[in-house]
Amino acid sequence: MSLDPARAADPLVIAVDGPAASGKSTIAKALAGRFGLAFLDTGLLYRAVGRKLLDCGLDPADAEAALKAAETLQASDVDEAKLTGDETGQAGSKVAAVPSVRAVLLPFQRNVARSAPGAVLAGRDVGTVICPDAAVKLFITASVEERANRRFAELHQRGANPIRAQVLEDMIERDRRDTSRSVAPLRVADDAHVLDTTQLSLDATLAAAAELVRLSLVRAGRRDEAASG
Repeated sequence: MSLDPARAADPLVIAVDGPAASGKSTIAKALAGRFGLAFLDTGLLYRAVGRKLLDCGLDPADAEAALKAAETLQASDVDEAKLTGDETGQAGSKVAAVPSVRAVLLPFQRNVARSAPGAVLAGRDVGTVICPDAAVKLFITASVEERANRRFAELHQRGANPIRAQVLEDMIERDRRDTSRSVAPLRVADDAHVLDTTQLSLDATLAAAAELVRLSLVRAGRRDEAASG
């Protein structure tokens, strides 16, 4: 994939990380709209690679096949509407554990972050690897049980008939894989603000996230950007 955006002298980068079904992508997208920034769900890149492999009957855990799929990934492959579903999510998680795949996709993600006037990136290693110098870092989390309940409801809404216990088991395995991979594991950046959404409504979560961003920008002397949100 390639991207050549206009460069900002000092782009505003907001990193939003967290485990599966924590709400990080929804929050990141809302923040991007609120502060007038670009938005990238980095997880969609890995889902797209995983989907390509599944469609070809290949194992997403096959490092060589995953690398080839990543190297030939096109913007048209990253279609959020086609990348939903737990199977695609699990494939994306396996692909994300392949170091060579992460290396291939890293430049694209950093280019988005450097585009004017800045961007909000959601993922699992935005604040630790992709944009370690991000102006604001949020880590969105929730209990694994709550996240499994959200995923269960989401699958039901799409017309699937999931088994609640299986959804929870898959979520636990997804967390294990994401936190234990050798390259860019899911972890909280030292300077990240942790926001636990287990007991929060979506509106309350969005309000809390926006306030954390605003306060962080004020402390960093970026008052004009803080006021824009």
